[in-house]
Amino acid sequence: MLLAITRADTNLSEHWCYTVRQSPVKALGTDWKPQEAEMFRARTRRHESHRHLVKIMERDNDSYQQAFILVGFSDRPRLERILFAFILVFYILTLVGNTAIILLSILDSRLHTPMYFFLGNLYFLDLCFTTSIVPQLLWNLWGPEKTIIYHGCEAQLYIYMVLGSTECVLLAVMSYDRYVAVCRPLHYTVVMHPRLCLQLVTMAWCCGFLNSFVMCPQTMHLSRCGRHKVDRFLCEMRALIAMSCEDTMLVEASAFALGVALLLVPLSLVLTSYGMITAAVLRVKSAAGRKKAFHTCCSHLTVVILFYGTIIYMYLQPANSYSQDQGKFLTLFYTTVTPSVKPPHLDSEEQGCERSNEEAPGVGEGGQGNLKEKC
Repeated sequence: MLLAITRADTNLSEHWCYTVRQSPVKALGTDWKPQEAEMFRARTRRHESHRHLVKIMERDNDSYQQAFILVGFSDRPRLERILFAFILVFYILTLVGNTAIILLSILDSRLHTPMYFFLGNLYFLDLCFTTSIVPQLLWNLWGPEKTIIYHGCEAQLYIYMVLGSTECVLLAVMSYDRYVAVCRPLHYTVVMHPRLCLQLVTMAWCCGFLNSFVMCPQTMHLSRCGRHKVDRFLCEMRALIAMSCEDTMLVEASAFALGVALLLVPLSLVLTSYGMITAAVLRVKSAAGRKKAFHTCCSHLTVVILFYGTIIYMYLQPANSYSQDQGKFLTLFYTTVTPSVKPPHLDSEEQGCERSNEEAPGVGEGGQGNLKEKC
């Protein structure tokens, strides 16, 4: 209704504004003072700005009403069938593996430890992350329909940003847990008490929601001039920004700054923690103990590299520095493959800790404790 009233008011004043702009003296009469003529010129400028605003509102209103078309891999019909089977297998593995570990960590009282508390949150994140993307992707790959409604795209972007950002911080929190366990084993239960664990997880979730609530409105409110084809298989921030027909420098600068805060800072904390863990493990005298300790660390580091490496490559470089197909396959990798390989990797890490318990002496403070406590 506001748009209709604004349009009507603009139409009524259009002729007057044009006349004043072309010949102020003729429009206002020769008896008007210069100050009065200047007032009418200012009014004309306001009406011109008003007309420009109406055009923007009409353009954005059209964009708002349109559904998005997720182009994805529609230009390769044969590849879509292969990807459908491939993604379905990995999605089932993610559902079964993550759900089983979450239930096990809840039902088994022996697993009510800080380590499994963080793992439970990580697997829950991955479960929600893939579920917000893969069902829509499978639907688009199987049939000719490639559309997603505006609110569905907006919801997918919010969920995608919240969960992805939260996981970045949570992996850093988990590396700190391992650092305390290895390098300060005698103080582990005192430092990693339940309240601190809850605070760390809450901080990770708050960072995710903050990033989403800052970037998603900026991205969705960009003018698209009627464009509604997203050259991805999901409503991804970089693709939606690329669709805009206005200057996106401020939005991209905000995305880069938040990317540094939520990607590079946590990654530096992870690398620092594992650098200290490596130095502590090297002091273990038993060769078998060192080998198994490095094996368990490498399992978690593999997950970290797969997750951080792909996202940093995607988001901390100019959008035109890689091809669209390359961007699609990278997004497919970290949204479907990475979540499915985390459970076996991290589960083997915990089993390695159990097996190494009797084989390796303690490291850290005074060389006391055992590897089970430290893992």
